[in-house]
Amino acid sequence: MGILTRFWRPEVSRRMLVDEGEFIVDEVSPHWITNVVPVLIVIAGMLCFAAMPVLGPVWWLGLVLGLGLGGYGFYRIHSLFMTRFVITNMRVFRVRGIIDQHMATMPIARILDISVRQPFIGQLLGYGHFIFESAAQDQGLKNINYVPDIERHDLTIQRVIQRAGLRARMKAPDDDEDPDGV
Repeated sequence: MGILTRFWRPEVSRRMLVDEGEFIVDEVSPHWITNVVPVLIVIAGMLCFAAMPVLGPVWWLGLVLGLGLGGYGFYRIHSLFMTRFVITNMRVFRVRGIIDQHMATMPIARILDISVRQPFIGQLLGYGHFIFESAAQDQGLKNINYVPDIERHDLTIQRVIQRAGLRARMKAPDDDEDPDGV
């Protein structure tokens, strides 16, 4: 992979511990709702371009504002495209950023609790937020926001934890067995 491709494609596979048997179970991009504000910023930049003939002698102001808003909006869209939340058989991690990339990792064994918060608008549009609690007091991976189809991804994480044998399987009592053990 070329050096420039790192800025254009979110290649999370290069961050895998393949020699240790790690593989990707699920890879999640942010929900489409996160692109609404950056798209509105790009549209504002286009309106500045459209206003250039009306501005007369200060036409350059529309050009500068249009380029600035458009560039910033496209940067935000690309930054969201590069953001990934990844669930593997060994850990969960988030990678984000274009030029300065940030990666936060939490081993599956360190996950103590996963909370799912789904605000009313998230229920309508199909997204929610993860809140991870781990054995560490300060952690880099605590909140994962705007996860699409959050129930499915939560079940995926629970399945990975279960398959890793980190939680004891609970057996349902047999119908003929007395629940008090008598």
